[in-house]
Amino acid sequence: MTMQKDSNKSLSTLITQTAERHWQRLEEVWSEGLSQLTPSQQQELKTVLGLSDYVAAQLSRHPEWIRSLFAGDLQLIERQSFDTELHAKLASATSEEMAKAVLRRFRNYQMVRLAWRDFLDYASLEESLLDLSALAEALVICARDWLYKEMCTQYGTPMDKAGTPQPLLILGMGKLGGRELNFSSDIDLIFTFPEHGETVGGRRSLDNQQFFIRMGQRLVNLLDQISVDGFVFRVDMRLRPYGESGPLVVSFSGLEDYYQEQGRDWERYAMVKARALGPWTHFSDELHSMLRPFVYRRYIDFSAIESLRKMKQLIAQEVRRRQLTDNIKLGAGGIREVEFVVQSFQLIRGGREPALRQQSLFGAMDTLYSLGQFEYLAVDELKHSYLLLRRVENLLQAIDDKQTQTLPNNPLDWARLCYVLDMANETDLRTHIEAAMAKIHRHFKATVGGDEGEEKAEHWTAQLWNVQQDDHAIALLAEQNIEDPQLWTLLSRWRETVTKRSIGPRGRETLDKLMPRLLEELLNQPSPSAAFEPVSKVLEQILTRTTYLELLCENPGARQQLVSLCCASPWIAAQLAKFPMLLDELIDPAHLYDTTSLDDYPSELRQYLLRVPEDDMEQQMEALRQFKLSQQLKIAAADVTGVLPVMQVSDHLTFLAEAIIEQVVMQAWQQIAQRHGVPTYLEGNDTGFAVIGYGKLGGIELGYGSDLDLVFLYEAHASMANSLTNGDRPIEVGHFYLKLAQRILHLFSTRTTSGELYEVDMRLRPSGASGLMVSEITRFGEYQADEAWTWEHQALVRSRFVFGDNSLAVKFSRIRASVLEKPRDKVELKKAVREMRQKMRDHLLKTSEGIFDLKQSPGGIADIEFIAQYLVLANAHEYPELSIWSDNVRIFGVLAELELLPIMSAQHLTQSYCWLRDENHRLTLQQKSGQLPYIEVAEHAERVLSIYRTVLD
Repeated sequence: MTMQKDSNKSLSTLITQTAERHWQRLEEVWSEGLSQLTPSQQQELKTVLGLSDYVAAQLSRHPEWIRSLFAGDLQLIERQSFDTELHAKLASATSEEMAKAVLRRFRNYQMVRLAWRDFLDYASLEESLLDLSALAEALVICARDWLYKEMCTQYGTPMDKAGTPQPLLILGMGKLGGRELNFSSDIDLIFTFPEHGETVGGRRSLDNQQFFIRMGQRLVNLLDQISVDGFVFRVDMRLRPYGESGPLVVSFSGLEDYYQEQGRDWERYAMVKARALGPWTHFSDELHSMLRPFVYRRYIDFSAIESLRKMKQLIAQEVRRRQLTDNIKLGAGGIREVEFVVQSFQLIRGGREPALRQQSLFGAMDTLYSLGQFEYLAVDELKHSYLLLRRVENLLQAIDDKQTQTLPNNPLDWARLCYVLDMANETDLRTHIEAAMAKIHRHFKATVGGDEGEEKAEHWTAQLWNVQQDDHAIALLAEQNIEDPQLWTLLSRWRETVTKRSIGPRGRETLDKLMPRLLEELLNQPSPSAAFEPVSKVLEQILTRTTYLELLCENPGARQQLVSLCCASPWIAAQLAKFPMLLDELIDPAHLYDTTSLDDYPSELRQYLLRVPEDDMEQQMEALRQFKLSQQLKIAAADVTGVLPVMQVSDHLTFLAEAIIEQVVMQAWQQIAQRHGVPTYLEGNDTGFAVIGYGKLGGIELGYGSDLDLVFLYEAHASMANSLTNGDRPIEVGHFYLKLAQRILHLFSTRTTSGELYEVDMRLRPSGASGLMVSEITRFGEYQADEAWTWEHQALVRSRFVFGDNSLAVKFSRIRASVLEKPRDKVELKKAVREMRQKMRDHLLKTSEGIFDLKQSPGGIADIEFIAQYLVLANAHEYPELSIWSDNVRIFGVLAELELLPIMSAQHLTQSYCWLRDENHRLTLQQKSGQLPYIEVAEHAERVLSIYRTVLD
């Protein structure tokens, strides 16, 4: 047999040395087999060993594969044979472990076969991508079919009400859906089933959704879990409705409801590629017909362009934040931009042009040409440029079966790419790649990207930035009627400092372009020199990050917002200086001031986390922090400009924290469950775990920089309290929840590039700092009823269930109500509350004469909180409605309605409370401590103090 690649083409020294090293390993395990190969076969084998470490490693473990490969498996691939061959192999598997081994060995053999064909030009790129996609589809569907049969034996067959068996349908998303899968792609899947019902024929019937959720969990495990044979595919399920917090499997009607009511633009974009995997049935037809109206609108839909532009901006932000360089997928002109160009036309016109409703990018390109939407030259340039990038990507991944889109950082891998692609050297290949990316970016800008601002004619501020003599600069400012003697002093001193910094030629050039434009903005301020100080501190942090200088240079809106926000709030200026990635938020002022609606924080966060690999814990932690910082900036920007009143600022900060708590708990759960399994008595998506918010979180009153007062609870069935979890390393249930709590605290407190997520205070848990990190809910109820101090019951007034299972929410609510509604001796209660307030004041109040501490001074926030807590504890046994709310404003409303507090007193307390909190927010944003001259607060303080004495003395 002859090889496809030109046999006379010589391998570089680096490839030859690598090939020899792998050859020696093969000789150790299969010397007899090697000696039986013909000289041309030996040469071909050596070539492929030098080109791919993955192929070399697999063949060292399975040298017998070499015979099969040379016996015809390299020449021809029958894609349909993947499915028939694998079904036959799995038929003999009698356990999940056996099925896992069959799937992984089949996958590894076929991947070696496909990599070999790719490296030695047996197939075109389009054929390789189709082969890889067909293999992935066969592995997923064969695993599904084996598991379905296995589970039907165990639980019975899921049926609808008419007695029709219900299958699990799997939507392949992304490149799998488009039959354009890369060598080491993960696979994005969505699981669904047609109709609700229950299983028939098993030992006990099971609801269809429960059956398919269990099946889905086991299927992901079959494909994703790493064993001695590796894994089949990394499976990503985060594109399903509601992301990670949604059920793993939903019915057709559940899917339809979600996409009709809550489907987002990015989900429309993702659904363009969606394809039901496996043999086509009437269920596949029904599923696609149901999804079509969501993806393709009946009218020509230009809103898609703006959505895609925003998505691309998000990707550009991600590239900047992760400091990605040489990324041929996400960078400017990368693979993703071709997808955006083609899919923008599909979304815009697919409602009117059925031919565009297809998953294949190549097919869609050809259709767009035939419809007259693309010129021949555009199709030709896009297709050839895309093919080069996809070929490079595929080869990069086949070198070591790693999911990467970054060009090599070592000479050996460059030599490998150059050999396969017939390029002279790295420079030659880079030139071709850069030319391809430039062409793609040009088409992207024309289609999706919008026009970029033209360079403005030189402004006089350019002369000011470049002028060397003081007298020239002063004369220039005088000519323009700028009366700010400090400005030139600050500017020249700062320029001198910057000159000494090493920022590289590109950075220096960008700074010289940026500064005249920035000076224009500064000179619009009442005091340019006062504005320059905070802005210059931000610039100092980004001098060596040229991409951020370019961002400010090219976006007038971002420059304007930088200056106005830095002037409005030193706290915002400090945030921008500390975390330059926040500058991305300034690009679109309309977006910046459009604060996320309260109900949308969880879904926005889920969407944000989709950008990060699910198994990369470090990036997940960083993404959580970046989301918090960027959302907090939007809230602060709306706050300083008066868009949000104080009550809503606290609402937003609280709902943001709750969304983050949800994701942190889910991530911690997955990490602990992966290692130890979960308690055996849990069903479906239950965790048996709850997070209770106390203090400002409980009272929906978080401020900027507030810590989180949390208490963790879990529920253990009495009979199962000492039972073990069901994983590879089983542990006792109590120990499992302790580990979960520790992991949650770790995720919150670890410092990444973007700092700590939140400071968490656990001292309000039963027995305080000496108590267990997580309490069983029945024991928590007993502690609150029998052992807790009065101050702990005061804290309970401000407590609220913030995340966890519904069953725990109900139990916690009952416990809280029963404790708050206990009859109490009012005289004793008054004494205990007063003493605790005095103790707090002695310990925490530190002010000088004539200064008022907003929180701790007499007549301040703490006094108002103690009034509310006392009145709830004193009266809830007679008026249970007092135990409903955890926030002071609504508590005062109920007290007034019940006439337990005069209406005027309730209004005074509410107004003073809101005013004091508003001032506290304002001082935080000015980076000042929460203290004011007493004279400014006197009116509020005296009214509060008078009511405090009436109620508690």
